[in-house]
Amino acid sequence: MIHETAIVSSSARLADDVGVGPYAVIEGDVEIGEGTTIGPHTVIRGDTRIGSNNRIYQFASIGEAPQDKKYGGEATRLEIGDGNTIREFCTISRGTVQQQGLTRIGNDNWLMAYVHIAHDCVIGDHTIFANCTTLGGHVMVGDHAIFGGFSGVHQFCQIGVHSFMAMYSVVARDVPAYLIVSGNPVRPRGVNKEGLKRRGFDRDQLRQLRAAYRLIYREGLKLADAIAELDLRLEAEPVLLPLVESLKSSTRGIAR
Repeated sequence: MIHETAIVSSSARLADDVGVGPYAVIEGDVEIGEGTTIGPHTVIRGDTRIGSNNRIYQFASIGEAPQDKKYGGEATRLEIGDGNTIREFCTISRGTVQQQGLTRIGNDNWLMAYVHIAHDCVIGDHTIFANCTTLGGHVMVGDHAIFGGFSGVHQFCQIGVHSFMAMYSVVARDVPAYLIVSGNPVRPRGVNKEGLKRRGFDRDQLRQLRAAYRLIYREGLKLADAIAELDLRLEAEPVLLPLVESLKSSTRGIAR
């Protein structure tokens, strides 16, 4: 399963059925799980853990040193889960010691060509990154988030679950759960209702989320007052919990 022109370090640990294409380079403390395929000319460096059934296409750079001028060669890590698709020319950096020393990508994510995931980012599950999306360092991305092509996210931002960033979005503030945003800088455009319908959210849940959106963005309330009102609705409307949590955890302020 390993092409004769590939270079694989003796310290790398690959499952028996891992496929490695021509001229790929795997060096350092790398572990790759069963069913994963590595495309031609891909470079993977350790300390990197890649789970099972991932498809990594040609010319990707996985687990390289972070693009951070403070980085001094410290031992840091990259972890990638299962079932991810990583297309051509994607770049994914290891972490830095300024945070947890770890960049992490979950399961069943789809990274299209030329996507960049910087150091210390934490990506959930079932996300989609369209071509040329770029994340600065320390960005946190919730499950089912979708990024349109050429989107960019400032370092330390948080992207909520089920959110949608339109093409060419420039994100410099946190994006709450469930929202659609677009523009430079991004502005909220409403609830991601079409995406939520596809994921099984019912009419009543969508109604509750639209009402919460109006409370935050249309009623002229201070954010703290809107959060207090949403807290009162949580018991009867548990679908609001991810939204409330994303508002409370914001450190850069939300897109408004």
